[in-house]
Amino acid sequence: MADKVILAYSGGLDTSVAIRWLEEKYNLKVITLTVDVGGVPDLDAIRQKALKVGAVKALVIDAKEAFIKSYVFPAIQADAVYEGQYPLSTALARPLIARLLVKTAKQEKAKMVAHGCTSKGNDQVRLDVGVAALAPELKVIAPAREWKMTREQTIRYAEAHNIPVPITKARPYSIDENLWGRGIECGVLEDTWNEPPEHIFLWTRPPEKTPARPAYLEIGFEKGIPVSLNGRKVAPVTLVQKVHDLAGRHGVGRIDHVENRLVGIKSREIYEAPAAVVLLKAHQALEDLVLTKEQLRFKTRVASEYADLIYNGLWFTGMRQDLAAYVESTQRYVTGTIRVKLFKGNCHVVGRKSPYSLYDYSLATYDKGDVFDHSASPGFIHIWGLPVRTQARAQPEPSERQ
Repeated sequence: MADKVILAYSGGLDTSVAIRWLEEKYNLKVITLTVDVGGVPDLDAIRQKALKVGAVKALVIDAKEAFIKSYVFPAIQADAVYEGQYPLSTALARPLIARLLVKTAKQEKAKMVAHGCTSKGNDQVRLDVGVAALAPELKVIAPAREWKMTREQTIRYAEAHNIPVPITKARPYSIDENLWGRGIECGVLEDTWNEPPEHIFLWTRPPEKTPARPAYLEIGFEKGIPVSLNGRKVAPVTLVQKVHDLAGRHGVGRIDHVENRLVGIKSREIYEAPAAVVLLKAHQALEDLVLTKEQLRFKTRVASEYADLIYNGLWFTGMRQDLAAYVESTQRYVTGTIRVKLFKGNCHVVGRKSPYSLYDYSLATYDKGDVFDHSASPGFIHIWGLPVRTQARAQPEPSERQ
């Protein structure tokens, strides 16, 4: 009797080909697992496609709420953005998929799991390491890593086996979508001099086709988590989707990033992440209002480490848990409302308020009501500049010695 393997299935080229390949190469019964984290329009069609290609069972799990609440929201609290540009949309979904692969393998009594990642990408690390952290006894198979076919050869294999795929030689893009973002690579994008063609964008309008008037949006946060829009409480998934729709309509969220992959190569990635760009920017603006200078500076370092951990597939580690505990502590007073302006591809923070604001009008104003003690400044400057004057006397600059 053939063993079973749980294949993380997206319905795309590599995972569709993997169903037939796993059966031919390993004589395995393939059970596909499609994890719905948003961005997939027709899950039933994907399920039917898996069965048509050869899967013995096709499972679909709605994980949108778990994705937003347990992965996206902690990343917002952490200000996790890889290399200052990538909001980790794909990377954040991978630990959740790894967890569900393990859970399904145990339920189906399978000894193996599989995915469609290539040997040059980051996702292979995220899924392999995630599964190893949760169930080291499971064997992981990565067909695309083993068959060593080029993109064109994979397409030909699919055509030869009557496997329908949404990829052609004319548009050989690799695309990953979820509620937090959409990543596009391959094809003409591999030449870093080429401008991304307009047809690759589905979620964001080009600036010249956006509304002539700006849109304003008020985002309410409680302890660093977005909870309301324009004064009304909104459920997590709905909130992200509403911000996504409005921001995309105004062209906000396009990212063109040459990023450093974990495997050591540089890769040109195009992202559409309307909600991520807006919510992360709003969250950081609120932190600017309620955290001290020292907290903000140290948290910037933590945010970079947190983003690297997510990007590098180390979600299920003690280090991530430790950083998460620090981040949670920093969010005690990150409660308030941020007003953003969306216009012609840009998102600007134009208003901030919080019951815990450290901004004191009476100290900041230059008009009536100023309570700042101006007489203290000369003495403060004298003490502040003491080490500078001491060094200048003992170690004059070369130009001063001549």
